[in-house]
Amino acid sequence: MTINIKIKEKLEMEKSVLLEEMKGLGLENKQTGIWEATPSMEETAKEADDNDMGDHDEDFLEKAATLRPLGIRLDEINNALKKIEDNTYGKCEICGDDIEEDRLEANPAAKTCKKHL
Repeated sequence: MTINIKIKEKLEMEKSVLLEEMKGLGLENKQTGIWEATPSMEETAKEADDNDMGDHDEDFLEKAATLRPLGIRLDEINNALKKIEDNTYGKCEICGDDIEEDRLEANPAAKTCKKHL
């Protein structure tokens, strides 16, 4: 399968957008590669009362919950970019057939053909 330059550019652009969004929510653990939510500066304040701490905890949990699917999508994009480099992009991971072009246009990081959704 010939790789459409637009698909690679689309993957790289989505990766860039994801990384910017994730940087606003947390930091990447360089040892594990896992993104972890970071507390805001106010969360570390010593003078916070119980209500403030509850709000901070809720904010932290929201960041963590948002980071999880973004991290999964980032992994999918990185996997697709690696497959482009390895010349294995566009093949269904289940049956080995080509993934349909319209599927790759809709989701350039797709791992399977329509038959194996």
